Amino acid sequence: MLVTPAGCVRVTFPVPIPGGLLRVGTGDWEAQGVVTPYETAVAPFSIDAIEVTEQRWASCVLGGACAALPLSGEPGRAVASVTLAEAGAFCRWARGALPTRDQLTYAAAGRAGRRYAWGDTGAVCRRAAWGLLDGPCGQGAKGPELAGSHPDGASPDGALDLAGNVAEWALPTAPDARETEVRGGSFADGAAASLRTWQRRVVPVDTRSPSIGFRCAYQVLP
Repeated sequence: MLVTPAGCVRVTFPVPIPGGLLRVGTGDWEAQGVVTPYETAVAPFSIDAIEVTEQRWASCVLGGACAALPLSGEPGRAVASVTLAEAGAFCRWARGALPTRDQLTYAAAGRAGRRYAWGDTGAVCRRAAWGLLDGPCGQGAKGPELAGSHPDGASPDGALDLAGNVAEWALPTAPDARETEVRGGSFADGAAASLRTWQRRVVPVDTRSPSIGFRCAYQVLP
């Protein structure tokens, strides 16, 4: 558990995601021409309930597995400006791995192929940290908010911030890939479409951006 200075307790343990068939872009007309629809089976796994926070990152630094980074000083804020390799190192330290593209998408969309992590409608400011740079939910934000601070945007499985706050690194399909996907949109995105579960953005793996962070996935033992 993480206790913020205001005394608000935020869940940091992983939540289980049952396996099933992932359907991407097949039920949303706005996905047409943006993504290539596909279906794939996803095995059961667990995923962090919230994005990795500055407090967890600092613990990894103390453990000697993560690099020291300039942080905001707010332990509950989602850590950002980490490269793919740095995020992967943290997840290995945490005995997990970066989620694959399909794991991140399935955690948000579920078996039903939801448009947003919480359901098919309602991309409003209380459900996700988005539109904080130049509207419609705020102005001039320089970084993400406290992780897990939008409980109304939780997925049915209990994962928070799968849409908004920081876009999240996905494991590349090839170990030597120079680019990979980030998913979920961020505080800096001004369009609700960036929060869609099928929406993706491809960036170089060495990108260091205040709008990109991550969470870890964990194998479910038989």
